[in-house]
Amino acid sequence: MSQNQVITVQGTPVSITQHNAQDYLSLTDMLRGKDGDFFVSDWLRNRNTIEFLGIWEGIYNPDFNYGEFAAIKSQAGLNSYKLSAKEWIEKTNAIGIYAKAGRYGGTYAHKDIAFEFGMWISPEFKLYLIKEFQRLKDDENRRQSLEWNLQRTLAKVNYKIHTDAIKAQLIPSHITPTQASMTYASEADLLNVALFGLTAAQWRSQHPNDEGNMRDAATLEQLKCASIMDTTDS
Repeated sequence: MSQNQVITVQGTPVSITQHNAQDYLSLTDMLRGKDGDFFVSDWLRNRNTIEFLGIWEGIYNPDFNYGEFAAIKSQAGLNSYKLSAKEWIEKTNAIGIYAKAGRYGGTYAHKDIAFEFGMWISPEFKLYLIKEFQRLKDDENRRQSLEWNLQRTLAKVNYKIHTDAIKAQLIPSHITPTQASMTYASEADLLNVALFGLTAAQWRSQHPNDEGNMRDAATLEQLKCASIMDTTDS
């Protein structure tokens, strides 16, 4: 996923960013979909909100400050109690919510928490938020799949260029097919070890039930590197 993206939920643009390799949605943007003048702090002062955040942090955050959380929970829901996102983060060492400066600035929350925040805006808003977020992820997965297939095809073409170069430059005409195969494998494994950290034979022994070869199991980034290395080495 790109660093910053925007989805539109019931006419309200909502920014999405990457934080700690996770998707975080802008609560500041989402607030514009709620009737009246409200702040994130209005949601944070709710006892049910604090309980939900505490459970989430307990699952995902090993450094969560349970002592401060207990103190906050004991006051949550009182008419006089106020809690800002900054105070919540600083007191409990929370990771589910964070503040971001700059062009896409505001208060952001992990998607799990953002969906819960959407329910506070309205049940309808939450459903459309989930729907639009999932649509974005589906589109992203389709694009990545198409790009992977393209890079795999390029890697196959470039591998053919690589083997042709080996045949022309390294294999004498008088050697046997078995000897030629050993030369091909040796040259190919130089690249395999550099890129994957193991030879083709080692990969097959570790993945006896997998179909195809190690490049069929490669990531998009590895395929891009393989294409470059094949053409460079040839």
